[in-house]
Amino acid sequence: QVQLVESGGGLVQAGGSLRLSCTASGRTSSTYVMGWFRQAPGKEREFVAAISRDTIRYDDSVKGRFTISRDNAKNTVYLQMNSLKPEDTALYYCAARGATMFSQRSFRPYEYDYWGQGTQVTVSS
Repeated sequence: QVQLVESGGGLVQAGGSLRLSCTASGRTSSTYVMGWFRQAPGKEREFVAAISRDTIRYDDSVKGRFTISRDNAKNTVYLQMNSLKPEDTALYYCAARGATMFSQRSFRPYEYDYWGQGTQVTVSS
């Protein structure tokens, strides 16, 4: 089992920045594909970004504004979010997929094996 705990959410004005952290414990692996997803009220959970050993992918809506990174020594994945917009408001989830290679499956939330509890990000206009 892998436990994931997110932190770093909060309330910020449009144009501001936040950095989310996701710390893993349990049977962790530095080779897992790690992803960030978000879910706004009344909407489906959607892909934000993912990172494997050698690949990083972003949703088009966050490209150039968000940066995903990982520190394997700390079992932590980060999501640096800059130039935030009101439409970025959502509950942000960290997820781990028991796969070493990035694939099209890495964009789909149901392909992930472990999830955190989520951290709320609210961007005011």
